[in-house]
Formats: sequence, structure tokens, C-alpha cells
Amino acid sequence: MTMTLAFDVYGTLIDTHGLVTELREFAGDRAGEFSRVWREKQLEYSFRRGLMHQYETFAVCTRQALDYTSASCNVFLTSQQKSLLLDRYAALPAFSDAASALDDLRVAGFRLFAFSNGTADAVETLFHNAGIREYFLDVLSVDDLCSFKPNPAVYSHFLRKSGATAGSAWLISSNPFDVIGAISAGMRAAWVKRSPDALFDPWGIEPTLTVAGLEELCGCLQASLSGE
Repeated sequence: MTMTLAFDVYGTLIDTHGLVTELREFAGDRAGEFSRVWREKQLEYSFRRGLMHQYETFAVCTRQALDYTSASCNVFLTSQQKSLLLDRYAALPAFSDAASALDDLRVAGFRLFAFSNGTADAVETLFHNAGIREYFLDVLSVDDLCSFKPNPAVYSHFLRKSGATAGSAWLISSNPFDVIGAISAGMRAAWVKRSPDALFDPWGIEPTLTVAGLEELCGCLQASLSGE
């Protein structure tokens, strides 16, 4: 059976903290904190909009999270500075292990799809800038449903659009909420634990597989599947 891999984008393939150097221009020594709060609020706003059925795109969540973070961290940005940061966010870098890992997986015969809270156009732009678009059969987005992960409907949407079954599909994500969402929807999921200090939510739902980085993924998936 050919396995289908659904790759989360932000935080898994694309480094959401890839602007820390640029943020130092505005936030100084608080650049790391600024980046962390911005990311946390971006996700929180997507969760809240999904629950409230008040959908706006992930880009809107990102922009409004930037407004919040600017006020919260007392880093007062002009409209021009915010626009500059948002433009740079649209061209965030891929993690250093992404391209080689994706190439290994493609050569090994896995079907690779991007599966993101971002719109398909936004992800296409990210991937082309990062040089990793060639590895994917398609870019699939929750935007089609006007909702966000971890709504169960978006994982079913991925399966329909990719032509996969839950038993033949894995989600690959560094975000515990995404891993839990996919497993709850019947898929298997690999958690990319990029930091040894990262914690997985204690919900009684564990990742099917845990890897420290994408470079481990191909071998670990093959070992897991061969043991079935």
C-alpha cells in the first residue's frame, strides 16, 4: 500500500521564528519573545475563529496577531514596519533539514502533500521561495472549508482531496494539537519534536511516531511500516 504523507507547513517545514534577526531591528533583545508571542497569538486566533465560525484567512490571523504582539511587548510599529514584517513572513525560510528529508521520502515512494492552515496561494509562495515545491504532489488548504485545524472536518477534507484513506495516511507535524487532531480523525501521525524541551499535550492520545527532526522521518516510517 502506498502511504500518503500530509505535511503541516508552519513550524514543521517552514521556520515560523525565521524572522528573529529582522525583529531585532524593532524589538532589540526582546526579539525572541516577540516572535514567540506572535506565533502563539496567530494560532490562538485561528482556534477562536474556527470555533466561532468567524472565518478569516490565516494571513488575517497573522496580521491581527502582529498588532496584538506589538502592543503586548510595547514595541510600537508603524504601518509601514508592520507591512514589511508581514511581507517577510510570506517568505519565511524552510528548516535546514526539510529539502533532503523530502527528497528521501519521495525517492522511497511516499506520496507527499502539503496540508496547511495557510491558503494554497500563500503556501505555494512559501515553497517556491524556499525551494521545496518540487517535492509535493499538491498543496491542500483548510481554506477550502473556511475552518482551521484541528477541526475534524479538515482532516477528512485532506483525505478526500488526496485520494487517501485514513489507514494509508500520516500527518507530519511539529504541533501537538495537529497530531492529536489527525489521530482523533483516524489518521496516523508523526510528531516532529524539534526541541528536547518540547512537551506533548497530556490528553491520553500519543503520536504514532516521534522524531527529533525531519532527517529521521524516512527511516522511522519505513521501520514502523515494516513492523506491521
